[in-house]
Amino acid sequence: MKLEMKPHEQSGLLITFCGLDGCGKTTQITLLKAALEEIGINISLTKQPTDFVRKSDIFRTYMDNPNHNVFDYRALSLLCASDRVQHTYGIIKPLLQHGNTVISDRYFYSCLANLRARGYKEDFWIYEIAKSILKPDICFFLDVPVETAVSRVRQRPAERNKYIDMELQYRLKEEYFNIAKENEGIILDGEKRIHEIHQNIFQAVIKKVKERNIVYE
Repeated sequence: MKLEMKPHEQSGLLITFCGLDGCGKTTQITLLKAALEEIGINISLTKQPTDFVRKSDIFRTYMDNPNHNVFDYRALSLLCASDRVQHTYGIIKPLLQHGNTVISDRYFYSCLANLRARGYKEDFWIYEIAKSILKPDICFFLDVPVETAVSRVRQRPAERNKYIDMELQYRLKEEYFNIAKENEGIILDGEKRIHEIHQNIFQAVIKKVKERNIVYE
Protein backbone atom coordinates (compact mmCIF):
# COMPACT_ATOMS: atom_id res chain seq x y z
CA MET A 1 0.00 0.00 0.00
CA LYS A 2 1.46 3.34 -1.07
CA LEU A 3 2.04 6.09 1.47
CA GLU A 4 0.24 9.36 0.67
CA MET A 5 2.87 11.73 1.97
CA LYS A 6 2.69 15.51 1.85
CA PRO A 7 4.53 17.11 -1.11
CA HIS A 8 6.84 19.86 0.07
CA GLU A 9 7.32 23.12 -1.80
CA GLN A 10 10.48 24.27 -0.06
CA SER A 11 13.57 25.32 -1.99
CA GLY A 12 15.83 22.59 -0.58
CA LEU A 13 15.92 18.88 -1.40
CA LEU A 14 14.93 16.11 1.02
CA ILE A 15 16.94 12.91 0.53
CA THR A 16 16.39 9.83 2.69
CA PHE A 17 18.24 6.55 3.20
CA CYS A 18 16.65 3.40 4.59
CA GLY A 19 17.56 -0.25 4.99
CA LEU A 20 18.71 -2.79 7.52
CA ASP A 21 21.14 -1.76 10.22
CA GLY A 22 24.50 -2.51 8.60
CA CYS A 23 23.34 -1.94 5.01
CA GLY A 24 25.85 0.87 4.41
CA LYS A 25 23.70 3.97 4.93
CA THR A 26 26.26 5.87 7.02
CA THR A 27 29.04 5.33 4.49
CA GLN A 28 26.93 6.48 1.56
CA ILE A 29 25.51 9.49 3.42
CA THR A 30 29.05 10.60 4.30
CA LEU A 31 30.22 10.29 0.69
CA LEU A 32 27.15 12.06 -0.69
CA LYS A 33 27.48 14.94 1.76
CA ALA A 34 31.12 15.51 0.78
CA ALA A 35 30.37 15.31 -2.96
CA LEU A 36 27.45 17.75 -2.81
CA GLU A 37 29.29 20.23 -0.60
CA GLU A 38 32.16 20.14 -3.06
CA ILE A 39 29.88 21.56 -5.75
CA GLY A 40 28.46 24.23 -3.46
CA ILE A 41 25.24 22.66 -2.13
CA ASN A 42 24.49 23.32 1.54
CA ILE A 43 23.91 20.03 3.35
CA SER A 44 22.22 19.29 6.66
CA LEU A 45 22.38 15.75 8.09
CA THR A 46 19.72 14.39 10.39
CA LYS A 47 18.59 11.05 11.76
CA GLN A 48 15.36 9.31 12.73
CA PRO A 49 14.18 8.42 15.25
CA THR A 50 15.69 11.18 17.40
CA ASP A 51 17.52 10.62 20.68
CA PHE A 52 14.26 11.35 22.51
CA VAL A 53 13.02 7.97 21.27
CA ARG A 54 16.36 6.16 21.03
CA LYS A 55 17.08 6.69 24.73
CA SER A 56 13.59 5.75 25.90
CA ASP A 57 13.01 2.58 27.93
CA ILE A 58 10.58 1.14 25.39
CA PHE A 59 12.98 1.64 22.46
CA ARG A 60 15.94 0.15 24.31
CA THR A 61 13.81 -2.83 25.38
CA TYR A 62 13.05 -3.68 21.76
CA MET A 63 16.57 -3.02 20.50
CA ASP A 64 18.64 -4.66 23.22
CA ASN A 65 16.90 -7.82 24.45
CA PRO A 66 14.46 -10.54 23.36
CA ASN A 67 11.91 -10.02 26.16
CA HIS A 68 9.27 -7.62 24.86
CA ASN A 69 6.38 -8.70 27.05
CA VAL A 70 6.35 -5.44 29.02
CA PHE A 71 5.35 -3.33 26.00
CA ASP A 72 3.01 -3.58 23.02
CA TYR A 73 5.09 -2.84 19.91
CA ARG A 74 2.37 -0.54 18.60
CA ALA A 75 3.08 1.76 21.54
CA LEU A 76 6.69 2.10 20.35
CA SER A 77 5.55 2.54 16.77
CA LEU A 78 3.21 5.37 17.78
CA LEU A 79 6.03 6.99 19.77
CA CYS A 80 8.34 6.77 16.73
CA ALA A 81 5.64 8.09 14.41
CA SER A 82 4.93 11.10 16.63
CA ASP A 83 8.68 11.73 16.89
CA ARG A 84 8.89 11.78 13.11
CA VAL A 85 6.02 14.25 12.80
CA GLN A 86 7.70 16.59 15.28
CA HIS A 87 11.07 16.11 13.59
CA THR A 88 9.53 16.90 10.19
CA TYR A 89 8.10 20.24 11.23
CA GLY A 90 10.58 21.22 13.92
CA ILE A 91 13.81 20.35 12.10
CA ILE A 92 13.47 19.25 8.47
CA LYS A 93 10.97 21.77 7.11
CA PRO A 94 12.81 24.87 8.45
CA LEU A 95 16.05 23.60 6.91
CA LEU A 96 14.36 23.03 3.56
CA GLN A 97 12.80 26.49 3.72
CA HIS A 98 16.26 27.90 4.26
CA GLY A 99 17.38 26.24 1.03
CA ASN A 100 19.42 23.44 2.58
CA THR A 101 19.47 19.95 1.16
CA VAL A 102 18.55 17.63 4.00
CA ILE A 103 19.87 14.05 4.11
CA SER A 104 18.09 11.85 6.64
CA ASP A 105 19.44 8.57 7.99
CA ARG A 106 16.17 6.60 8.09
CA TYR A 107 12.73 8.09 7.56
CA PHE A 108 9.04 7.26 7.95
CA TYR A 109 9.50 4.20 5.74
CA SER A 110 11.49 2.57 8.53
CA CYS A 111 8.61 3.10 10.94
CA LEU A 112 6.26 1.36 8.50
CA ALA A 113 8.71 -1.46 7.74
CA ASN A 114 9.17 -2.28 11.42
CA LEU A 115 5.44 -2.27 12.09
CA ARG A 116 4.67 -4.52 9.13
CA ALA A 117 7.58 -6.86 9.82
CA ARG A 118 6.17 -7.50 13.27
CA GLY A 119 2.83 -8.57 11.82
CA TYR A 120 0.80 -5.38 12.21
CA LYS A 121 -0.25 -5.19 8.59
CA GLU A 122 -3.82 -4.08 9.31
CA ASP A 123 -2.83 -1.04 11.39
CA PHE A 124 -3.92 1.56 8.87
CA TRP A 125 -3.47 4.44 11.31
CA ILE A 126 0.15 4.67 10.21
CA TYR A 127 -0.97 5.55 6.66
CA GLU A 128 -3.06 8.41 8.08
CA ILE A 129 -0.05 9.77 9.97
CA ALA A 130 2.02 9.55 6.79
CA LYS A 131 -0.21 12.24 5.26
CA SER A 132 1.41 14.72 7.68
CA ILE A 133 4.97 13.70 6.74
CA LEU A 134 6.89 15.55 4.02
CA LYS A 135 7.50 13.40 0.94
CA PRO A 136 11.21 13.04 0.11
CA ASP A 137 12.47 14.18 -3.26
CA ILE A 138 14.52 10.98 -3.41
CA CYS A 139 14.39 7.92 -1.16
CA PHE A 140 17.25 5.41 -1.39
CA PHE A 141 16.93 1.86 -0.08
CA LEU A 142 20.20 -0.03 0.37
CA ASP A 143 19.56 -3.75 -0.03
CA VAL A 144 22.01 -6.32 1.37
CA PRO A 145 21.68 -9.94 2.53
CA VAL A 146 20.75 -10.21 6.21
CA GLU A 147 23.97 -12.07 6.94
CA THR A 148 26.03 -9.24 5.46
CA ALA A 149 24.20 -6.59 7.48
CA VAL A 150 24.53 -8.51 10.73
CA SER A 151 28.22 -9.20 10.11
CA ARG A 152 28.84 -5.48 9.66
CA VAL A 153 26.98 -4.66 12.86
CA ARG A 154 29.02 -7.25 14.75
CA GLN A 155 32.22 -5.53 13.60
CA ARG A 156 31.30 -2.45 15.62
CA PRO A 157 33.02 -2.78 19.03
CA ALA A 158 30.04 -1.39 20.92
CA GLU A 159 27.61 -3.79 19.20
CA ARG A 160 29.65 -6.99 19.05
CA ASN A 161 27.34 -8.71 21.53
CA LYS A 162 24.16 -6.83 20.67
CA TYR A 163 20.94 -8.83 20.63
CA ILE A 164 19.68 -9.24 17.04
CA ASP A 165 16.41 -10.92 16.15
CA MET A 166 17.44 -12.72 12.96
CA GLU A 167 13.94 -13.74 11.88
CA LEU A 168 12.87 -10.13 12.20
CA GLN A 169 15.77 -9.01 10.01
CA TYR A 170 14.62 -11.27 7.20
CA ARG A 171 11.09 -9.88 7.43
CA LEU A 172 12.43 -6.31 7.56
CA LYS A 173 14.50 -6.88 4.43
CA GLU A 174 11.38 -8.04 2.59
CA GLU A 175 9.31 -5.11 3.88
CA TYR A 176 11.93 -2.53 2.89
CA PHE A 177 12.00 -3.98 -0.61
CA ASN A 178 8.20 -3.91 -0.89
CA ILE A 179 7.91 -0.39 0.53
CA ALA A 180 10.56 0.87 -1.91
CA LYS A 181 8.63 -0.63 -4.82
CA GLU A 182 5.34 0.83 -3.59
CA ASN A 183 6.74 4.33 -3.00
CA GLU A 184 9.02 5.06 -5.95
CA GLY A 185 12.14 4.31 -3.94
CA ILE A 186 15.52 3.70 -5.55
CA ILE A 187 16.78 0.25 -4.58
CA LEU A 188 20.56 -0.11 -4.54
CA ASP A 189 22.62 -3.27 -4.30
CA GLY A 190 24.52 -2.66 -1.06
CA GLU A 191 27.09 -5.36 -1.89
CA LYS A 192 28.50 -3.53 -4.87
CA ARG A 193 31.72 -1.56 -4.50
CA ILE A 194 31.29 1.46 -2.25
CA HIS A 195 32.23 4.03 -4.87
CA GLU A 196 30.07 2.38 -7.52
CA ILE A 197 27.06 2.71 -5.21
CA HIS A 198 28.07 6.29 -4.46
CA GLN A 199 28.22 7.20 -8.15
CA ASN A 200 24.73 5.82 -8.72
CA ILE A 201 23.44 7.85 -5.78
CA PHE A 202 25.26 11.02 -6.82
CA GLN A 203 23.97 10.84 -10.39
CA ALA A 204 20.38 10.36 -9.20
CA VAL A 205 20.68 13.35 -6.87
CA ILE A 206 22.25 15.61 -9.51
CA LYS A 207 19.42 14.72 -11.89
CA LYS A 208 16.91 15.84 -9.24
CA VAL A 209 18.94 19.00 -8.53
CA LYS A 210 18.72 19.96 -12.21
CA GLU A 211 15.00 19.17 -12.36
CA ARG A 212 14.43 21.50 -9.42
CA ASN A 213 16.70 24.19 -10.87
CA ILE A 214 18.84 24.28 -7.74
CA VAL A 215 21.89 26.44 -8.32
CA TYR A 216 25.29 24.86 -7.73
CA GLU A 217 28.84 25.41 -8.97
